[in-house]
Parts: sequence; structure tokens; C-alpha cells
Amino acid sequence: MKKSLSLTFIICIVSISYGQSVIGKWSGTLDIQGQKLAIAFNVEENGDALIATLDSPDQGAFGIPTDTCIFDAHQLKITAKQLQLTFEGRLTKDGDKINGNFNQGPMSFPLVLIKTEDDTIENRRPQEPTTIDYIEEEVTFKNLTENHTLSGTLTIPKTGQYNHVVVLISGSGPQDRNSFIPLFNHKPFLVLSDYLTRNAIAVLRYDDRGVGKSTGDRAPATSADYAGDASSAVAYLKGRKDMNGMLIGLIGHSEGGLIAPMVANSNKDVSFIVLLAGPGIPIPELLSLQGRMIAEADSIPQADILANEDLTSACYQYIIENPKLSPDKLKSGVHKIFKKKIRKFPESFKNKLGDIDNFTTNQVNTLTSPWMTYFIRFNPFDHLSKVTCPVLAINGSLDLQVSSKENLEGIRKALEFGGNENFKIKEMSGQNHLFQTATTGSPSEYKTIDETFNEGTMTLIADWIRSQRH
Repeated sequence: MKKSLSLTFIICIVSISYGQSVIGKWSGTLDIQGQKLAIAFNVEENGDALIATLDSPDQGAFGIPTDTCIFDAHQLKITAKQLQLTFEGRLTKDGDKINGNFNQGPMSFPLVLIKTEDDTIENRRPQEPTTIDYIEEEVTFKNLTENHTLSGTLTIPKTGQYNHVVVLISGSGPQDRNSFIPLFNHKPFLVLSDYLTRNAIAVLRYDDRGVGKSTGDRAPATSADYAGDASSAVAYLKGRKDMNGMLIGLIGHSEGGLIAPMVANSNKDVSFIVLLAGPGIPIPELLSLQGRMIAEADSIPQADILANEDLTSACYQYIIENPKLSPDKLKSGVHKIFKKKIRKFPESFKNKLGDIDNFTTNQVNTLTSPWMTYFIRFNPFDHLSKVTCPVLAINGSLDLQVSSKENLEGIRKALEFGGNENFKIKEMSGQNHLFQTATTGSPSEYKTIDETFNEGTMTLIADWIRSQRH
């Protein structure tokens, strides 16, 4: 999972006056009491308006919505009301830097933003393809249930001697067909699809609903809805004459590894699934492990970790035990838990949170969003135990977001419980959540690694897929 703030991707648009110079990605680093926090604003034009999203990669959060983005007289102002956040800065004469201040609640920090061009040759990661020796086709397909269109890229080996085609399913948060990670400048699905296609496997990757060229509303969507999108991709491939007789499989990363079993159980045309860092234990347990491991890697005091665990576990339990509450009543109940538990936080921890009321409101809104409540109540066992097709499940030993040992064992137990004997489970030594060769596994390390996707791991995936038969 690529975000710790589970915020729905809704971009509010405001009419503005602007020049082309502010369009693009603007990256900088906040210094918060000695702690470095990478920040990026993605500014795009939309008709007569600008839209902007915020990335906080060190926290694993991407595509955070903003409410206004105004550029006038060399001044840029971006606001996100839900986060009590404002950035105001002035563009320099050369047009490649914005000097300003980042304000959140009562706190204010200087922030210098530098314009970055992610797609330049200089910034291209070593594994990204510069040439291709296969067929690349732009495609669209419909989710007929919800009546929106998904847009993607289908890559097909030139030789025609291939028997397998896979659909790539991304993790949580708004992602394009390349599973592009802003600021880190990594495109895992681009690299993976390129490798697989060069090794006789056709690949369909697509923009998430509401992202890139895909339509659809992300605001109310849950993992079940994204499963519908993936199933629509399978139906599209099944309907292509050139795919007649092909084995169709799914490769899901993180939340995508949760979605793949759902699709396999409901769609008889799925012949196999590959779970990359997929959940295998109840989600509250996964989130608790994730929070602790990342906090410990970042040297957070144990007292703060325990206080946070006490708060979040109480919220998770309340959400699980009250599935029939209206959204407003659920939000009210979680809000009461927050108010009660935060009173017991160490004072040093409280001071780090800024305005407590704003913090509480933001976190409660996140926890009670449609996507998050569905996610918290989800138990992967319920779907994994019903999977009858072949399964490859792999995870990195240094994954701090979906812990390898616990989740791989959970997947194993679920498959065995359901009587599925055709599966392979493997831990990839020294690799992180993105299957990069890593040192600590911390999300803050992703951007420092040139490797996008370990080649040995991609070889394992390709070999296993090609071994599948009718």
C-alpha cells in the first residue's frame, strides 16, 4: 500500500489566471524539528483552471486532494481545507523555483519548491525501457456495471508465440497504468510489463478509475468496486479474437493482491493469480504491524507507538462491530474514541500533532471514508480460502507495509484450508514493498534506490506464469 493517509482522490477546481510556467511537478523538503519530510505538488491545467494534488512520499501518501490552486502575478497559493493546509510562494524569475511557506494548522515552515521533470532522460530510472521490440496498443474497455471507461496499454510479444496474458492490478491510492510513484520517479508496472512482454507474456495495464484517461468516480469506491474494474479487464481480453485460447491471469500488488482473489472467485475466465505483497491477515492486524514497523524504523519513541496503537485498535474495533451504523453515526462514534484516547497521549506526542481538533477531524474523516471502512472490515482469508486456481504469492523480507512473514503465512493457511494444492509461496530476501533491493525497507528509502523492480523477482514471476497450462 502506497499511502498511510487513505484519502479519496477528489480534485476540486477553481477558476484562475495562470501562465504555463507553473504547470508541472514541484518538489521540496520540509524541516520539521530536524525531521526531513519530502513534499511535492502536482499542478496541471484543466480548461480554464488549475488543479493540484499533494504527495507526501515519506509517509507513503500520494494524490492528496487540494481545494484551490491559484497562480496570479507570480504568486502560487494552494489550499487543502480538510488538512488545514496552505502553501503560498513566489515563482522566481527563471521559473524553476518557488520560495514560500507551508502552513498546517498553527504550524508554519519555510518551503522551497524546485520544478522537476519526471519524464526527462536524465530522470529516467535505469530499468525503464527506451526502445521496445513488441506490439504496444492503446485500448479502452467498459465497466458495464458502473458505466465508466478504463483506458490502458496492451503489450503483446511480436513473435505471436505466447500463451499467457495478464492484467496488472495496482495497490491503494490513485495510480496510472505504470503505477507511477510521484517524486520517487519509479514506474513499477511499466518495468514489469516490459520485462514480461519481452519474455513471451502479453500484459494489460490500465489507469485506475478517475485517473489519467480513465473515467469513473473514486469518491465512493471500495476494493469491491476496483475488483469490478479488474474483472472488466478480463472480460475485455476474453472478447479479443487474438487472445482466443490464451490463459488469462491477474497480477495484483498490495491492495491489488487483495483484489485478485476476489476477481478469481467471481470470474471463471481467470486461470491463475500472482500476489505481490498481498494481504494475508485481517486488515486491522496488518495496519497495526505496518504502523509499528515503520515507526520503529523511523525511531519513534515506544510510548508514542503504544499510544497510537491503543487509539487505532479501538477505532478499528468500533468500525468492525458497527457495520449497520449510518456514515454520520459511525463518524460520531469514532470521533468520541479519538477525543477520549488522545487525552491520554504523552504530552510530547500531542505537541507533534499540532492543533488537536484539526488532527482529530482529519483522521476521523480518513478512517470513516467508504474505502477505509470497507478495508478495515476486510478479512483476506474469506476470499483466499475459496481460490481454486494456481497461486504465486511473494513478498520482500524488508517489506514494512505488508509484513512478509505474517502475510505469506496467512495466505498459505487460507489456501490450504480451502484445499488448494497448486500454489507457490516465496519470501524475497532483502527486498522491500516495491520489490527493490533495500537496506531498511522504510518508504523513505524508495526514492534513493535506482532499481525499480528486482530482475530476479521478475524472472521468478515470468517463469512461474509460463509454467501454467490448460
